[in-house]
Amino acid sequence: MNHAPNPCWIIGVLDSGLDSLTPAARQHIEAAELVLGDARFLKLFAPLFDPQAECRSFSGQFKALPEWIETARTLHKRVVVLASGDPLFSGVAGHLRHTLPKDAYRVLPAPSTPQLAFARLGLPWTNARFLSVHSLDGGEWATAPGPNHPLYPLYRALPTADRLAILTSPANTPGRLARMMQHLGLGDHYRMAVAERLESPQERLYTDLPLAEVASTDFASPNVVVLLRNKAMPLDPPAAMLGLPDDCFLPAGKPSGLITQREIRVIALANLALRPNSIVWDIGAGSGSVGLEAARLLPQGWVYAVEKSDRRSQAIAQTQARMRITNYQLLTGRAPLGLDHWPDPDAVFIGGSDGALPELIRLAAERLRPDGRLVITLVTLENLSRALATVQDIGWSWQLAQVQISHAQPIATMHRLVPAAPVSIITAFFHHDNPENHPSRSTEDE
Repeated sequence: MNHAPNPCWIIGVLDSGLDSLTPAARQHIEAAELVLGDARFLKLFAPLFDPQAECRSFSGQFKALPEWIETARTLHKRVVVLASGDPLFSGVAGHLRHTLPKDAYRVLPAPSTPQLAFARLGLPWTNARFLSVHSLDGGEWATAPGPNHPLYPLYRALPTADRLAILTSPANTPGRLARMMQHLGLGDHYRMAVAERLESPQERLYTDLPLAEVASTDFASPNVVVLLRNKAMPLDPPAAMLGLPDDCFLPAGKPSGLITQREIRVIALANLALRPNSIVWDIGAGSGSVGLEAARLLPQGWVYAVEKSDRRSQAIAQTQARMRITNYQLLTGRAPLGLDHWPDPDAVFIGGSDGALPELIRLAAERLRPDGRLVITLVTLENLSRALATVQDIGWSWQLAQVQISHAQPIATMHRLVPAAPVSIITAFFHHDNPENHPSRSTEDE
């Protein structure tokens, strides 16, 4: 691979100091005219620096790092960045690759600290999940704080992971992680190991810690957490990804309720044209069946749901907890109140409107992102007429299907097919050939 002259070298180092360096890494550090790094590494490797070399800590000035590098390279200076472990594992190089030209840097990695933690524990890490919560202080975990909370990646990983390694931070400590897991009812599901100050003279390893103990314990930084699932608490067997039985969403002992039945639900989900990172609105959630099943199909997406009934909202919350769905947030209230705080959706499902159907359709049309879909299920002729009139007035393209499902039921020694009430399914979307019809655009935009 050819590189531009004088690339910046991003060198992985460890707290063991000079012993952690390969001959090539040592040679680059000794030749550097500008050395950038965390203050502790600048001090630790100072014996190798050229007496004329400039040393600069980027602690608290991380955003300035790309400019410093490019300015020095413009002056034909040899630049070295000292980074912890593997700089491409949630490290400096991962950030710089988005801000520097590809040929502006080279990477010489050392073992990552999670790799070292598994080595200390004598455990293979082939199938482990690796996460970083080394970010800003988002505070303690609270119920459904949303995908922007620094601990959200851990929240998503816990239901399906047997073994995790987590890069912590001074704010997101092992104790905070343990308290989060206790809050989620997982206090007995995992044991924790904490590796402090790896490769330094102060290195210390704590193994097989109960989360209740970790929750009230302070550990020295930097540290790495390894979570190991208690074998007595195995993962639940995975359920089908599409078309869950209706009774998954109904409270025990209540065979009926406001539910989009399985066959209709599958068609509605298909018409929503979901992608892995879709943002979905579920308006009039009822039993929560459409939104909860959609959430399971979105590995990087999120579902925002609204339901006016307190009783049904409580039932949805219980179903969400039982199914361990982590990318779903429920608002109790009457739409459209509260929806202005939601992010713009890629897909909107309207299963219930409480008399506000035209208003909700217009709101969805205004907020949907490009190529978004609006899907509405209807059982009355009056609402079907209103919905079609509103969609046509907006100028969106639409499709209509009416579905009637029949199920076999016993009659004497034989069976007969008993039809359920027909359901109309409207799928509406913005027609790109007629951009002037989009309700959020005016002729002044042209």
